[in-house]
Amino acid sequence: MQRSLIAFVLAASAVAALTGIVAAKDEAARDVLPPGSVSRAEGLEAWKRIEAVVTHPRCANCHVDAKAIPIWTPAGETKPRPHGMNIHGGESRIGTEAIPCSTCHMTSTHANEPAPSPPRAGIDWQLAPVAFIWFGKSGAEICAQLKDPKRNGGRDAAGLVGHLRHDASLSGFIPRGWAPGAGRSTPPGTFEDHVKDMALWGAAGQPVRTDAFSASRKRDHTHSVIERRKP
Repeated sequence: MQRSLIAFVLAASAVAALTGIVAAKDEAARDVLPPGSVSRAEGLEAWKRIEAVVTHPRCANCHVDAKAIPIWTPAGETKPRPHGMNIHGGESRIGTEAIPCSTCHMTSTHANEPAPSPPRAGIDWQLAPVAFIWFGKSGAEICAQLKDPKRNGGRDAAGLVGHLRHDASLSGFIPRGWAPGAGRSTPPGTFEDHVKDMALWGAAGQPVRTDAFSASRKRDHTHSVIERRKP
């Protein structure tokens, strides 16, 4: 009886996961716009909004280099700094070599609670792959990475939109960037706005801004962390 119940639960979970994946793909297919249906100017405006999201601490703090030191922006603060308590993601990027990220950041689909309770997600808490470095990078550098299948998980423009929808189907990190728990800052706009902008940018051919807007965001990130690390 117990084995049958366990088998039923596992089967139900698998069906639910598969259903979520199919639904996410269908939704992403509806989001994607025909190539060339959006002007370069509109695409650049969409990228401007995307850049403001991906360079926001809520999104960039876990997109760090091979040193695997998470960046932290505690509630009530606006500038990022190295994660407190000497946390290190390790080569695994999930902290298994020392303290697993999930020790505090539980895997749960429940809504995030107000700060200082640690944020959580429906997938295991982890740093983004090393190839996906965003923290300290300019908007132009992040744009180049997002456009490069070798550094974005093998995705084309439509695949990036699909990635957003898939992550949302798992109650993952991306949509929770806008719902981190009361008391924490959030990126501009909404998750749905971000999906629409990604579709617009893709349809316009993924144009990139290389002006002072992008450069200033890189300076803001790196300068604030350097200042925090000074003895």
